[in-house]
Amino acid sequence: MGSKAIGEHHLTEKQLAEVVDAFYARVRRDPELGPIFNGAVEDWDEHLRTLASFWSSVMLTTGRYKGNPMAVHMKHVEAISPALFERWLALWRQTTNEILAPAAAHQMQAKAARIAESLQLGLFFRLAPAAKPKRA
Repeated sequence: MGSKAIGEHHLTEKQLAEVVDAFYARVRRDPELGPIFNGAVEDWDEHLRTLASFWSSVMLTTGRYKGNPMAVHMKHVEAISPALFERWLALWRQTTNEILAPAAAHQMQAKAARIAESLQLGLFFRLAPAAKPKRA
């Protein structure tokens, strides 16, 4: 285990850790995302290890991550907006494009977009209550 072929490129645990570290260094400095993440994360070293495990599980199917991303994000729903997901994805694209081969970057970007969509649906989508049928 440790690498998985993506296209003709092998994505490794080391590359995933490099992406996570570089990306969250940008997030922490970002004027929009930084205050939210810095306010929510108490131990960045632990958080980065957790995120490396998450991406290892997602991209390399290692099963290392055992958490619940929806529950974690739900704790901070008041501070999160759909626009912030777009900012997050833009920084993710920039970072993955700089660090990874194009095929691996594209694969990670596609996964991140699906994850962001799923989180947004869970955080923000609410069905309107069903109208009660009228009695005749």
